[in-house]
Amino acid sequence: MLRLCTCVGVLLTAGFLAFAQKAMTPDPNGPRPIDAVDSVWIEDLTWMEVRDAVKAGKTTAIIATGGVEQNGPYLVTGKHNVVLKGLCEIIARKLGDALVAPVVVFVPEGDIDPPSSHMKYPGTISLTEDTYERLLTDIGASLKAHGFTRLVLLGDSGGNQKGMKAVADKLNAKWAGGKARAYFIPEFYDYGGLNKWVASQGVKQVDEGFHDDFAMTAQMMAVDPTSVRHKQRIAGKKATINGVDISDVAKTQEWGKKIFDYRADVTIKALKAATAKDAGK
Repeated sequence: MLRLCTCVGVLLTAGFLAFAQKAMTPDPNGPRPIDAVDSVWIEDLTWMEVRDAVKAGKTTAIIATGGVEQNGPYLVTGKHNVVLKGLCEIIARKLGDALVAPVVVFVPEGDIDPPSSHMKYPGTISLTEDTYERLLTDIGASLKAHGFTRLVLLGDSGGNQKGMKAVADKLNAKWAGGKARAYFIPEFYDYGGLNKWVASQGVKQVDEGFHDDFAMTAQMMAVDPTSVRHKQRIAGKKATINGVDISDVAKTQEWGKKIFDYRADVTIKALKAATAKDAGK
């Protein structure tokens, strides 16, 4: 009886493993059984939808980095990630040939022990520069392996820029002579230029000393008003930033959308210039 039970157990295990192996290794060229959804986010697509999008010409992949850090008394620690969810969607759709990788939410935020910079404040999560660059390198290599030939690196935080440029340079050196290229676009992170543009549109700010401003708040509200604690600020009579009123949700969201469009256009112009420069070599 014991021998019989053992044999049955072995057979069941073998059958399960064979089933699991088949489930984990579907035919890479198998037909997609249902219509695809309209999304530019790789994490929101099935593997078949990504495959077919690349085959159809969506060979640009956006790799965006945000962060988890202190952002003053009103904004969530993931403020850059919130902005990127709204802005990268617009950039990808304006480009027409792009998909967006999941936002890289962990970036260098200061030394961990002893803590420096943002790491002095609870909620912040930091990476070493080496870990950060290795992560970006593997993400880029993965996307290349699946047929993406133009990788666009965009960072929404100051500490992200150096590592993204270094990784783009290393990938391009490694891929020299091939079809794939990595483009770090520093113009994406031009908050100085953005604030000048916002001021030219009639918005006057007085710096209150927070890691926050009207452009950032408006972008975040365009995605999710709770991320700036809008309801609580209304209740606490704190619905301003740098002297600018944000109490009207619809009006502030409209500003956020305008800012998204402005930043998207600046980024795409810079990407096109970089691509054209590459083509001329």
